[in-house]
Amino acid sequence: MSTIAINMFLTLDGVAQAPGQPEEDRAGGFPHGGWQVPYFTAEQGELVGRWQGRAGGLLLGRKTYDIFAGHWPRVPADHEHAEIAAVLNALPKFVASRTATSLTWRNSTLLDRDVPAAIARLKRQDLGELQVIGSLDLAQTLIRHGLVDEYRLMVYPLLLGTGKRLFADGTVPAGLELVSTETTPAGVTASVYRSAGPVSYGSFGL
Repeated sequence: MSTIAINMFLTLDGVAQAPGQPEEDRAGGFPHGGWQVPYFTAEQGELVGRWQGRAGGLLLGRKTYDIFAGHWPRVPADHEHAEIAAVLNALPKFVASRTATSLTWRNSTLLDRDVPAAIARLKRQDLGELQVIGSLDLAQTLIRHGLVDEYRLMVYPLLLGTGKRLFADGTVPAGLELVSTETTPAGVTASVYRSAGPVSYGSFGL
């Protein structure tokens, strides 16, 4: 059996849209693209590298796939991110898209149109840990269908007030277990949560 982990960058108010660059995702007139960049530190890079080092494959939406495919294969061997590039270039990549007919990045496979069913089939295979990086629409689909085993969330100390959020309407109620948490010098909190069954309820009433 494979497991699915979502690796996501979030603001304190839950926005996950376009963390890496201004033109990454302008949907809805989003004006804050690139909000993550000023907070990036060597410590965060090391942490991201540790997370990605556990991946047996990637699950990507089309937008994130196109961004990655246009960047990581072009990283030179002497670049500071060459180690991460080597990992991402070598991993199997499973891509959700309604429009793509072919993929150019090495080791890429186009998923069937019924994405939840296709990923449920992947989970039944022995592929190790399949990581969702970025790919917000795909992540929300997996959350709605109860397919996520672990969340790795980097929460940044800023508020944007607008933009796409990871946990949007349609999120399936679920209990989570905090596995670990650490904070970078820039104030970014990196926490790992594991699925822990259904939500439990109680009352403080007399």
